[in-house]
Amino acid sequence: MEKQILDYVLVPSGLLVMVAYHIWLLYQIIKHPTRTVIGINDINRRFWVRAMMEDASRNGILAVQTLRNNIMASTLLASTAIMLSSLIAVLMTNSGGYRSAGFAFGDGSQLGYSIKYFSILVCFLVAFLFDVQSIRYYSHASILINVPFKKMSPEQSQLSSHHLTAEYVGRTVNRGSYFWSLGLRAYYFSFPLFLWIFGPIPMFLCCFVLVFMLYFLDVTLDSGWVVGDSEEEGRDGRRRNIDH
Repeated sequence: MEKQILDYVLVPSGLLVMVAYHIWLLYQIIKHPTRTVIGINDINRRFWVRAMMEDASRNGILAVQTLRNNIMASTLLASTAIMLSSLIAVLMTNSGGYRSAGFAFGDGSQLGYSIKYFSILVCFLVAFLFDVQSIRYYSHASILINVPFKKMSPEQSQLSSHHLTAEYVGRTVNRGSYFWSLGLRAYYFSFPLFLWIFGPIPMFLCCFVLVFMLYFLDVTLDSGWVVGDSEEEGRDGRRRNIDH
């Protein structure tokens, strides 16, 4: 019973720490985007889309290749997620899997291990769905970003100006990136869930370590270079691009 109490206390506490951090991060992205890497990249992607669409005939190949690289990255994560989901499903149907970690300090019942494996399975399935949505938006953007505005007839240009703009394409690209980031976050959440198999204490400690690492990946004290600054600032060698 004492071992089960640890699961009841430490596991929800660790998950609460993870959820609280991401709620705080979402608030920072909405209210203070230039303080986060995600917010800065959001702004820069919008400027990039606008620059690509200014001359689609010259920048079309570059834009498509860039989006294709993003599609390949999302495809890799989606394939890995569905493969790991299949592996976890096999472990759940194999009764021997529940005895493989019997030395763990915590709830060692068959029901307990079923919940642990099922949590990991759901985590990877969510990652797969997010990555598929990312591929969907990137695929749409690869077509929209090469629409030849200058070759359209006046009637077509007037019709498309209300539905297809650089802002709209920029939002589409950013949505693809958001889903990719969410899929990656689902992978991050799987680390504590994996360690939960070996007990609630490793899982709880992993949540704190993971939040500490994510903070340095997500937050920047130096806003860096946001595209759209003046040319004079653009020549300043002290600026640096922030990659995510």
